[in-house]
Amino acid sequence: MTTINKEEIQKFSKIADEWWDAKGKFKPLHVFNPIRVKYIKDKCISHFGVKSDNKPLSKLKILDIGCGGGLISEPMSRLGAEVTGMDASYKNIEVAKLHAKKNELNINYINSSPEKNDLKKKFDVVLNLEIIEHVENVDLFIKSSNKLLNENGIMFIATINRTFESYIKAIVGAEYILRWLPIGTHDWNKFLKPIEIEEQLKKIGLKKLYLDGFKFSLLTQEWKKSPDCSVNYMIVAMKC
Repeated sequence: MTTINKEEIQKFSKIADEWWDAKGKFKPLHVFNPIRVKYIKDKCISHFGVKSDNKPLSKLKILDIGCGGGLISEPMSRLGAEVTGMDASYKNIEVAKLHAKKNELNINYINSSPEKNDLKKKFDVVLNLEIIEHVENVDLFIKSSNKLLNENGIMFIATINRTFESYIKAIVGAEYILRWLPIGTHDWNKFLKPIEIEEQLKKIGLKKLYLDGFKFSLLTQEWKKSPDCSVNYMIVAMKC
């Protein structure tokens, strides 16, 4: 069994060279990144405590699954965490390695998927950000991710809700009208409702700590945290 969807891997591999182009095909993620980084940092500090003012995530071991070109891995490393980035696309990993080297960041990047790896250690934090809607077997993906998480560790899952509003905004709006994303980036049928993820987390012993939505303002061109989870949302769960 595998979580790798070859069509999805090929889709992102084709545009891997654009990961660090803030005005390219990954522009939406660059705009989304500040609020994602702040949210993860704040939740980690709340859960684990502050390590230092300059490096608040110091000594935390973080696994970024579906890391792409390293858009989240790099800021996590700068915040002091010991970061491992994992992606099923070889090209994504090569782009991530090169960019980290240029920025003198010590990040361990591996070309693999959570169910197929030889990692001997476990992690305090597992990040599954904007990846779960692209995998082949969601149940296996979550179970495999959980096996890499320490006791009392926390997992972040960020994805898109399966609602009429998400179809209009995330697919029709973002892909066809505004052209923020390449057409075909998302399949609405693969979007998951929060309750569907929560049920799977509960089955494997993960306790939901937070559920928060994120909304984009066309006026300010910024993302903000919101109680509205009808489109983008993030779940944080703890391994009990």
